[in-house]
This record gives sequence, C-alpha cells and structure tokens, in this order.
Amino acid sequence: MRYAVLVTGPAGAGKSTFCAGLITHAQTIGRRVHLVNLDPAADKFEYEPAIDIRDLINLEDVMEELEFGPNGGLIYCFEYLLNNLDWLEDELGSYEDDYLIIDCPGQIELYTHIPLLPRLATYLSTNLNFRTSAVYLIDSQFMQDKSKFFAGVMSAMSCMLSLGISMLCLMSKMDLVKDKKGRTKREVGRYLDPDPALILDDVNTSTNPKFHNLNKAVVSLIEDQNIVSFLPLDVTNEDSVNTVLSHIDNMMQYGEDEEPKVPKDMDDGDFADE
Repeated sequence: MRYAVLVTGPAGAGKSTFCAGLITHAQTIGRRVHLVNLDPAADKFEYEPAIDIRDLINLEDVMEELEFGPNGGLIYCFEYLLNNLDWLEDELGSYEDDYLIIDCPGQIELYTHIPLLPRLATYLSTNLNFRTSAVYLIDSQFMQDKSKFFAGVMSAMSCMLSLGISMLCLMSKMDLVKDKKGRTKREVGRYLDPDPALILDDVNTSTNPKFHNLNKAVVSLIEDQNIVSFLPLDVTNEDSVNTVLSHIDNMMQYGEDEEPKVPKDMDDGDFADE
C-alpha cells in the first residue's frame, strides 16, 4: 500500500519546515519516507526532493516567457502538471509501500477558487491507488488575533471540504508562543479546540457594529459544521512531531494491510525448526 500526505496551508505557515521535521522524525523510527515538491517557486530544502515539479516546469521560466505574475504563473504551472499527469505517474511508479510527504504551494486559490489540488488528490487516490490525507497548517502567531482566527478556521474548512479527503488541522510554530516557563500562552491555547461563541463578543468589540451580524453568521457556520479543531505543532519538540505523525497514520490506517513481522528470536531461538 502506498501513502501520500498533502501538506497545505497559507504561505509562511511553516509547511516546508514541517515536512523536514516530519522526515527527520520518520527516519529516526526507521520509516521510509520521501519528499515530493509541488511548489514550482521553492528553492531551498533541508532534504532533497525525490520528485520535484521543477523538473517538469519552472515558475521563473513561465513568468519570463509568458509575462505572468507570481500567482498567475503558479496556477499555470499547476495546470500544466495536471495536463501532464503521465509524468507524475512515471515519477511515482517506483515507489511501492512508501510514504510520500507532498509539499504544496501556499496559494489558497489552488483549492478554493480553482480546484487544482482537489483534482490532484482525487487522481492520487483513484488512479494511482494511494491512501491520501492532508494536513493544513496555520501560524499560531496569526491566530492570536481573534478576527484572524475566524479567517483561519474558514480557510481550513474551505480546504477540508474542497479536498474531500481526511485532513488534520495544525497550529504551527507553537515554540514561538510560549511563556518564560515554556508553557503555551493561554490566549493561544484557547484556540486549539475553541468555542467560537465565546470569542464572538471579543471580536465585536473591535469591529464596526455594521459587521456584527456578519460575525454572528460566521460563528453560526463554524458551529454548525463543527469540523475544525487544531492540534499544536512544535517542530523543535520530537514528542509533538510524533503526535502529529500518529494522527496522520490513523487517518490513513497506516500499516493495517502489512503482514505481521515474526520476531527474530522466534526465527532463530527456541522456536526454530529442528
């Protein structure tokens, strides 16, 4: 069985850092994982990608030759990828029983306005027989602003509904929002599994009264769906990374189809055939 994790979220949320931390931890526990880069604008990696979209198309070349801006160029690159999925299938063909960490671009348009990432997720699951899941990262410092919290939840919800696969929401960079004693600041911790109704009054005090009905409608939508909660992520803490990996494994039922391994002492010890 093959497994793929789409690492999504806005630019600056720490996706590439998370990918590197996840790979480091997986290697320490003997897990065979590979990085797939689907960001044609990326240029720095802690681990060299096993598969890189830049081998197919490069954002700088698109911007120069077609005179596109960064966002338009990125969308063009992804459309080009989806029109050349045979290239991706060939690249993925040699990976059997492997775990792929897919670093995605940070442009939200790719899974809201233009369903490019949802099409890719469907292709991986249905055509290439990957067990596919996703994680969505939000910067914890961004979420400290109560009004931005609602925007973050709505973007995570939009991604979750459009991808149509199991998704884990992560509040990243938790190491940057701790107090002097190393504890998560209370104002951040309350957003991990929040009650939006309790935050509404605080938001209303800082927004124009004409938006209060809109704020209430957003809170009602979040409460009615009740599908977004956040798991804290501190990539500097191995226990935190391990917890995240365990949640991802559970989403994809990792390892459930594998044959159980016979302990070595049963092969060579007292139970060996005479």
